[in-house]
Amino acid sequence: MTMFACGTVVKVLVSNIPNSGYDYRLTAPADLGTFVSVRVMNRPCIGIVWGIGDSGLPEDKIKDVSAVHDARLNITDLQWIQKMSSWTLIPMGMVLRLIVNIPDAFSPPRMEPLYAFNFDASIRMTQNRLAVSDAFASNDNEPMTVSDIQNIARVSASVVRTMIQRGTLIPIGHQAKKTDTTTVAYHDSGNITLNSEQQAAADTIGASISNGGFSVHLLDGITGSGKTQVYFDAAWRAYSRGGSVLLMMPEIALTAQFMHRFASRFGAAPVVWHSNLTAARRREIWRGVLKGKIKMVVGTRSALFLPWQDLSLIVIDEEHDSSYKQEDMGNYHARDMAILRANIAKIPVVLASATPAAETLENVNVGKYTQLRLTSRFGGAQLPDITTIDMRENRPSAYLVNDTEQTGFLSPPMCDAINETLAAGRQILLFINRRGFAPIVQCKKCGWTATCPDCSVGMTYHKRVGKLLCHMCGRTAPLNKQCPDCGTDVSMRGVGLEKIQEEISVRFPNAKTALVSSDIITSRQSLERLVEKMESGEIDIVIGTQILAKGHHFPNLILVGVVDADMGLFGTDFRAAEHTFQQLFQVSGRAGRGEHRGRVLLQTYQPDHPVLTAICAGDRDRFMTSDMAGRRLAQMPPYGQLIAMIVEGEKESVLQRFCADLAAAAPNLNGAKIMGPIAAQVYQIRSWYRMRFLVAGGPTAALQPVVSHWLAKVRQPANVRVKIDVNPINFM
Repeated sequence: MTMFACGTVVKVLVSNIPNSGYDYRLTAPADLGTFVSVRVMNRPCIGIVWGIGDSGLPEDKIKDVSAVHDARLNITDLQWIQKMSSWTLIPMGMVLRLIVNIPDAFSPPRMEPLYAFNFDASIRMTQNRLAVSDAFASNDNEPMTVSDIQNIARVSASVVRTMIQRGTLIPIGHQAKKTDTTTVAYHDSGNITLNSEQQAAADTIGASISNGGFSVHLLDGITGSGKTQVYFDAAWRAYSRGGSVLLMMPEIALTAQFMHRFASRFGAAPVVWHSNLTAARRREIWRGVLKGKIKMVVGTRSALFLPWQDLSLIVIDEEHDSSYKQEDMGNYHARDMAILRANIAKIPVVLASATPAAETLENVNVGKYTQLRLTSRFGGAQLPDITTIDMRENRPSAYLVNDTEQTGFLSPPMCDAINETLAAGRQILLFINRRGFAPIVQCKKCGWTATCPDCSVGMTYHKRVGKLLCHMCGRTAPLNKQCPDCGTDVSMRGVGLEKIQEEISVRFPNAKTALVSSDIITSRQSLERLVEKMESGEIDIVIGTQILAKGHHFPNLILVGVVDADMGLFGTDFRAAEHTFQQLFQVSGRAGRGEHRGRVLLQTYQPDHPVLTAICAGDRDRFMTSDMAGRRLAQMPPYGQLIAMIVEGEKESVLQRFCADLAAAAPNLNGAKIMGPIAAQVYQIRSWYRMRFLVAGGPTAALQPVVSHWLAKVRQPANVRVKIDVNPINFM
């Protein structure tokens, strides 16, 4: 590393703002990558020493850094920041913001009042109180500040104030100054014996860890094949050699079942990094990783951006999962950025999935990744029998609610299977990936439809809370049973999981049901309560969305019914078939994971569709080969590149004018093309209007410099924002 002397003018890359570096004068010696405190527009910021100053400003115009900290990023991290910025077109300062995401990283925690939750059995647990209780439980019931309670429980300040006044939250002092985390240590309990397939995969990954260097291993195993224990083995091999290990997972997969398996294998609970940690705990983990005292973390996509020391292995479980795509603070795919980081650091990566992404399979096909197959379920459990129900020949019958006839959505064969399963004392999962009760509220006389005033989408009726909800911006509204235009009674159209629960309650009145969706299961604790009820037999039928499609093991669940297997097949996204296959395959894997063989029924009007025939035949490879052949012809990823450019404006006229200027300045390209501007599929979100450009090119086209140069030619108005998404997965 390059050492700069005290008084040297250096370029500092500043987090929190788009920048490529500002000049400051050092007040102490510092290496490249050293963390420093600076002031920008009189605001305190954290930055890193990026190189020698090059602004050419007079000496008296250059400010001193406020402090030089005894911590730094290594040279591979600096290279990663630069290359990630070049690929995603996120400014380097905003990439650094993903790493320096702790406001008080280099200062003591602010002194704030702390509160404990009053676990009094006599207190009536309202929805808000339960959310607050879950917030405390997710942080081991440690005292929390008001801001932490609000952020983690997602409740308003007035809710917290009321709970304090009523004694549900009890003040217990102020935020204490925490010392740095003591070293977290693990050992291998040796309580797992791998089968021959698992051992072969573990040995291959282990050899890569021992030999060093960059490599990517696809751990390609059917649901229930024991992929977790294979990458646990790899994690131990890297950790026991003194390296740091990141186990990255979708947030939904961070279950108590997984935590128990980790603790059983390594003798202690994992250090977990996710969105529901208190500010103090996030600071503690961040500093522990920076100082090398925490060397193994289980976390969501943001854990990739912890300040790792001697990172030696990255594991990405459910690597196909769309939650690895970040679309809020800059658009990036955490799987791809993890592989980029591993390539620079020359370390191995393990990608685990039962339904790998098309991009991953193509990298296997061309020899970039090594494929490790696990073809049998661990412990001898059998794969479920999967069949379709042709809805053209098996029309659901109507049912009565309060003497009113309602349209049914469960076919006679599905109802027969549910009845047989209940009679046998087994459990059932009904899957429909649509929240609420009815997605369309409409007047049949004049055509009025309930739509969000801030977004150009319809509002869904949620019977459980008795309100309309916009699934784009979260806005709620009361349900008016009469049309506001003509006074006619409105009707409910379509089906959501609440509608299926209503039908189940009529057809199977003695069955105990539970609903699972993102607006009902709002914390890991609420999900764990559901899991406990499933395991204890308190639930007969669970009706859920994709939140139940992966990561759960219910030994007594032997029937999975997919209410609408056609739902995702015919969207405008070229990945629609792939995503539908992954979703249905994953949810099918919940059936028969114990000693009893499972059964999966797919209700469909398209029983001969390639996605459904492949799932029934268990032939993923044939389906993916066919799907990827179509993409190759169309030069869609992974056989081509796409860059989406979403332009948003508060004023429609300003947005249209700016897009016209962009279109006029668009370059002529060889081997690539620029399409647009057109209105985005959802034209308005949160009162911002949206237009879309799409840049498409071949697999070797260098599109990022083209887009960067193109945008630099046109002046961007203050009330317009541009979002760049390289190889998008969301076309809304």
